[in-house]
Amino acid sequence: MNLVTVSLGSNISPTRHIRCCLDALTDTFGSLQISRVFESEPVGFTDSRHFYNAVVAFHSDWTPGKLQAWGKQLETKHGRLPSTAKLSPRTLDIDLLTVGDTCGIIDSVSLPRSEITNSAFVLQPLAELLPNERHPLCGTPYAALWEAFELGEQRLWPIKFTWRDHVISRSDG
Repeated sequence: MNLVTVSLGSNISPTRHIRCCLDALTDTFGSLQISRVFESEPVGFTDSRHFYNAVVAFHSDWTPGKLQAWGKQLETKHGRLPSTAKLSPRTLDIDLLTVGDTCGIIDSVSLPRSEITNSAFVLQPLAELLPNERHPLCGTPYAALWEAFELGEQRLWPIKFTWRDHVISRSDG
């Protein structure tokens, strides 16, 4: 079984869609590790609706292709069509970040995902969730990558978020 990490994002009814995604992940893969949920300003989007973002970790023996297909199928079920423009609002965005220590293009999936090292809305929750896990390609712990990260214009902050009567995150950190 590999440790799998995925990033979740939504800026259309984000609370509902993130909760539904967590339900589906639990129903399919069992126990989850869930980062705090962050609100972030859109980067490169013309629509100004803020995103909710989180990172989830779980164990699976599925191939990267099967994991990717499952995520895309769930996105479609929640109204995100494959033809949707890249930088447009979305009900649900599920990106496969890592599958164990796998590196390279496997089943047409590039691993580890490049957003880990260039997007605050991916790296900060990943670093908080799995601070001592190492990036499969460079070998640096996620906490060290976050500490060295140049935030620039990317802004994000933790928000209060509950799921299944559990507090996942608080706005006060």
